[in-house]
Amino acid sequence: MNKKMNILMFSGDYDKALAALVLANSARELEVDVTMFFAFWGLFLVRDPEKGGAEDKSLYEKMFGMVTPKGPEELPLSKMNMAGLGKYMLLEMMEDDKTPSLTDFLNGARKKGVKFYGCKLSVDVMGFKEDELIPEVKVITAKEYLADALNSDLQLFI
Repeated sequence: MNKKMNILMFSGDYDKALAALVLANSARELEVDVTMFFAFWGLFLVRDPEKGGAEDKSLYEKMFGMVTPKGPEELPLSKMNMAGLGKYMLLEMMEDDKTPSLTDFLNGARKKGVKFYGCKLSVDVMGFKEDELIPEVKVITAKEYLADALNSDLQLFI
C-alpha cells in the first residue's frame, strides 16, 4: 500500500522551508507520494529567481514584487535573522557541515517527483503570475488542495 504525505507550506522562512524540503525528500526516498501546497508567504519558496517581470501588474503588485524575496535563497530566517547576519552564520555552518542549500533540496524534490501546487487565491492576492513560479507548480483552488489533503496519511502545516 502506497503512503501519501501532504505539506501545506505557508511560511516564507528559510529554516522552515529547509525543514519542509528535508521531509519531502526523505519521504520520497521511502517511496511516499508527496504533495506540497504553497500558500501566501510559502509561494516565495517556489518563485523562480530568473523570472518575475512587472508587465500586466498593478502598481501595488509591482511594489510588492520589488520588496519581497525573489526565490528560495533570499528567504529570511524565522528567528535570529538579525538583518541577515543570522542567516549568513547558518549558511556558513551548513557549508562547514557540507549540508546542501535550500535550492539543492528544492531541486532534489523536483527530481524525485514531489508534486507542487500553488494556492490560486494566494497567487492572485500576492500579485504573482503563474509563469513567475518554477515550472512544476500547478495552481489549484483550496477545494482541490483539500481533496488531496483528505486522502493523505500524513498532513503537515509549516
